[in-house]
Amino acid sequence: MFLEALGAAALGLALAWAVSRRLPHRLPARSLVLSTGVAGGLFGAFLTHTALGSAYYPVILFGAAIVSAALLSLLLRPAERFRRRSATA
Repeated sequence: MFLEALGAAALGLALAWAVSRRLPHRLPARSLVLSTGVAGGLFGAFLTHTALGSAYYPVILFGAAIVSAALLSLLLRPAERFRRRSATA
């Protein structure tokens, strides 16, 4: 269980680091992004471990990556060039 948690935290951190390097202009502070990635990875591993048990280590890491990516996507702000004004404004 310890290796699952460590692997999920490392996977969430790597995913958050990659996103923060790729889209820095659309994200809040880097510390928030990195901590959200780690928390998402740990929560995803917990959910997947609870649902499937401890026999499926690669599936648990996949669930951790999915939840971490979902939480990181909630931090994204819209890009300025895609923002449109309404016709009534």
